[in-house]
Formats: sequence, structure tokens, C-alpha cells
Amino acid sequence: MATIKEIAEKAGVSIATVSRVLNYDESLNVSDATRKRIFEVAQELEYVTTKERKSKKAAYEVCIIKGYSEKEELEDTYYLSIRLSIEKCLKEENIDYIVISKDKLIDERLKTIDGILAVGIFSSKEVEMLKNINHNIVFVDSDPEDEDFDCVVISMRRVVKKVLDHFIVSGHKEIGYIGGIDSFDEASQKLTDYRERWFREYMKEMGLLNESFIRIGSFTPASGYELMKDILSTNKYPDAFFIANDSMAIGAYRAVMEKGLSIPGDISIIGCNDISTAQFIVPPLSTVKIYIDLMGETSVELLLERVKFERKISKKIVLPTKLIIRESCKKSPEEY
Repeated sequence: MATIKEIAEKAGVSIATVSRVLNYDESLNVSDATRKRIFEVAQELEYVTTKERKSKKAAYEVCIIKGYSEKEELEDTYYLSIRLSIEKCLKEENIDYIVISKDKLIDERLKTIDGILAVGIFSSKEVEMLKNINHNIVFVDSDPEDEDFDCVVISMRRVVKKVLDHFIVSGHKEIGYIGGIDSFDEASQKLTDYRERWFREYMKEMGLLNESFIRIGSFTPASGYELMKDILSTNKYPDAFFIANDSMAIGAYRAVMEKGLSIPGDISIIGCNDISTAQFIVPPLSTVKIYIDLMGETSVELLLERVKFERKISKKIVLPTKLIIRESCKKSPEEY
């Protein structure tokens, strides 16, 4: 059984940092990557807290399945934050859990678990594989087209409307969109990204859609940089951008600065997700806050309803979001 000292040595951090991270000390100022490394080392060494050692044996064991790669988790900490929130709730409920990637669905341990928390995006083939493994499944931040499953999501239609309404009220008429798309190996299946879909529909409805102001790549800082750089190179670009996630927005910042333009003087930017670094970049990034902790809590509650009380009818929970205006975009008249 591992000690905090052993975890600290393997993770390359102090004993105090390990202790505070494992106790979910939110006042601790460390990067998401460091938190991730500590949790992974603790899991690898099978660390158990003193409180957990004294508690009763866990009644259930569940599996968190990641619908994204390790690289994607580091490049966009949104899903990492969701996973850590779920893990925190499971610990509080004294539920044992394992974490695997979706490419490990043949893992023998899946045959004995009580339920699955599927975090992220899954193809139709992967959804069918999960369905054959266990019927107690909650999809987190995705909504497969199958009414047998529970899911916890947000309304991207409302997210996009909040952003575009703010831009329009603030006087912006030319608005661009930078986003990404998820795809899968099998038959190159691609999923609809609803931020892009609702952006196009709402802008068309308002008579403001300009296809030349839209760029689609991958959900990474590097892609955000390249896509923004491409639009700016045309020398005909909008004065406002909605960017699909905060990680892409950080990359887009660099392209704007390299062009010699200012934010928000020349270009207003609003991202999405409100990752931990969004408020600390210069200027602080305006974004749409997604309540990660509530998403984690709700998903665990739904799974427990399935496992403990054998609920059969599926539920779909749509959580609220909040537009947070910081210094990366112009204020609307009522904000002055």
C-alpha cells in the first residue's frame, strides 16, 4: 500500500502538494497537468487514504470510460476537470472505481462492474459496445441517439445564443466562428458539433452569416492559432469571434497578437468552458461557464439511481450555463 511520500517521489512534487491535491484542496495553485499526474500515480500505486482504510468496504465498483485520448486531455483540460469532479464524488460516496480509455473496452474488469460513467464523445459503434457490456450507463457531456441511456448535458443552442446576442447588442455585425470536429476511425464517422450548427443557424436567421468567417479544425490551442492566422491573412476578417473552447481561444490570441491587432480593440473574443486559465491570460478571456462540479455530481447521482434503486426509465438532465464577460470583448451598452 503506497504512502504519500512514495507518490510525491514518483510524481516529482512535494509531500504537501500530494496531500492537498488528494484532499481536493481547491485553494492550492497547481496546474491541471500536475493534479492529473498525482491522481494517476496514486491510482497506479493503489493509494488509499486513512479515512478510506477505516471505512466500510465499498458497496459498488464502477468504471469511468474516457471518450478522448491522453493527448486530448492535456491539450483541453475541460474533460480532465469533468473526470476529476466525478472521481471526487465517487470517493465521497465510498464507491470504488477504475478509469480506462474507450479503446480498452475489452478490459476483463468491465465484466464485474456495477455501472459505467462514459465521459466525452463516443461513436455509434462504441455506444453499442458499451450497451452490450452494462445497462447501467450514464453519458456525461454527450447525448447518444438511444433512449436506453441516462445523460448529463448542456444546451449548446442556448450557449451559442447567449454569445451571439451579446455580440450583436454590443454592436458587432461581422462575427466569425472557430471550431473543431470529432471524428472516428471506423468509416471516418464524424459527429455534428452543435456549436457550429447553432452558430450557422442563428447567424443565418439574423441575416449575418458569412461563410468566409468560419474555420474548422481540431479542439487544440495549435489549431486555434492556425485557424485564426488563416482568417487574418485574408485581411478581411470580422471584429468578433466565438471560439468553440477556451483552449482554441488561447491559440487564437497568439495569432491576433502576431498580426499586431489588439483584443478587444480590434477583435472581441468569447470562448467556451471557462477552464482554470481563462481568467489569467491577458486580457482575461470572456467565456461560457459550464458547471463542471454539478455535472460530476449529477452524473454520479444518476448512476446510483440505476445501481441502487434499479431505475429502468432513462433520464436526460440539461444543466444551465453562464456567460462570463471579461476583458476580451466589448461590453454591451447596459453594462456601462
